[in-house]
Amino acid sequence: MSTNKQDALACWIALQRVPGLGPVTFTRLLEQYGSPAEILRQPKQLTGVSEKVMDGIRKPDWQQVEADMAWLDQDNRHLITYDDARYPPLLREISDPPMLLYVQGDASLLSQWQLAIVGSRSPSPSGRNTAYDFARYLATGGLTIASGLAAGIDGAAHKGALAAGGKTLAVVATGLDRVYPAQHRDLAHQIVEQGAMVSELPLGTSPRPELFPRRNRIISGLSLGTLIVEAALKSGSLITARMAMEQAREVFAIPGSIHNPLSRGCHQLIREGAKLVETADDILEELGALAGVNIPEAEIEEAGSSSHEKDGDYRILFEHLGFDPIPIDKLIENSGLTADAVSSMLLLLELEGEVASLPGGRYVRTGL
Repeated sequence: MSTNKQDALACWIALQRVPGLGPVTFTRLLEQYGSPAEILRQPKQLTGVSEKVMDGIRKPDWQQVEADMAWLDQDNRHLITYDDARYPPLLREISDPPMLLYVQGDASLLSQWQLAIVGSRSPSPSGRNTAYDFARYLATGGLTIASGLAAGIDGAAHKGALAAGGKTLAVVATGLDRVYPAQHRDLAHQIVEQGAMVSELPLGTSPRPELFPRRNRIISGLSLGTLIVEAALKSGSLITARMAMEQAREVFAIPGSIHNPLSRGCHQLIREGAKLVETADDILEELGALAGVNIPEAEIEEAGSSSHEKDGDYRILFEHLGFDPIPIDKLIENSGLTADAVSSMLLLLELEGEVASLPGGRYVRTGL
């Protein structure tokens, strides 16, 4: 990296680390002065900026900036500023685009066609599998899958894309030297190898509640559309969906059981105009031609299909075993099958991932 480029990046980082300087004010200052170096060179002339921000501009923490620059010296680590040719065009269109993005992994993915998949941190087994399957199918066709590395639906979406040998992008609400949640440390390493991690936040930033909505606007802003898989009515996923709507992007929602609280957020979005989604085809109808997605027909399957559905007693069992939890004794009564037969079939189906057991001796189909 040339000295001039290093100096320019150092000025971007110095301003990013000024407490209270958000993307809107940063953008306005750039429009007025042309570059971070010019902003730092003449702080006395700045107008419309709080005294706290002014203090940070007058006295940048150059020692911290130097440490940040050292982090960038390693392979596959990038800093993409708003004036960089690599800055993603879709993200540039939103009302408050981040002024710089830290990227670890393949930075070119930021400008490729993406679908965001987000949802509950505590999904049902069916919801988790649905997110995994949709991500896997769509990644097979060349869509990059974007999500937020959170537990639950986010993690399942990343894993589905990776399993397909596809690309996935994790936008996080911490500095890239942190992994949150810690349980996704190995997943984060896989994403760096097969995709990219992205953050607008300075290195060393720990997760705080107010940072997640900021992260969510980037997830939706990078993507052609956002798919919601299970979300309660008061959910961060709904914030992402509404941001996508404000950004004039497509919003998709998967409906579910009226008895499942995690379906209510999706149902609310559908009432507000989100497209109801049952299969990957529903998404491809909206995005496929635009994004150049080409998924082999054999890869696109109806949710809930099963290799056992036409096999004798399994067919009878599936007639009474749905996506709403049912107690095993009720399943035995409704199906007319023996207790031994039902228990044996449920055990096999659970081992194959087609059925999940729930507390209280209840069972539910997973959608695999």
